[in-house]
Amino acid sequence: MHASHPQPKIQIQKSHDYRENYSNSVQVRVSVWDFFLAFGIVHQESPDQVLIENSQGIYISPQQAKALMNILTQNLAQYEQTFGEIALEPQAHPLPMPQGPIH
Repeated sequence: MHASHPQPKIQIQKSHDYRENYSNSVQVRVSVWDFFLAFGIVHQESPDQVLIENSQGIYISPQQAKALMNILTQNLAQYEQTFGEIALEPQAHPLPMPQGPIH
């Protein structure tokens, strides 16, 4: 920042309709003007049927998408340095589906 233009004080607050969700699925659509991120949860109840239940869609500018990519890249590198590499390949032996009551 230039000395005559000090960085502004940033205040973050939650809007009245703010909410937090878990997502294990995100689909991305791109246009000339924006990126659209659809967040949801993957449900697979059989080997040949997958349901993705989207719960939130967010439009962001290309500039914000690039800033998000940069901060995610930095945070993923720190995560992997602390906890080990994140594998994207499916597990060779999927975990068995629990049967009966879960406590």
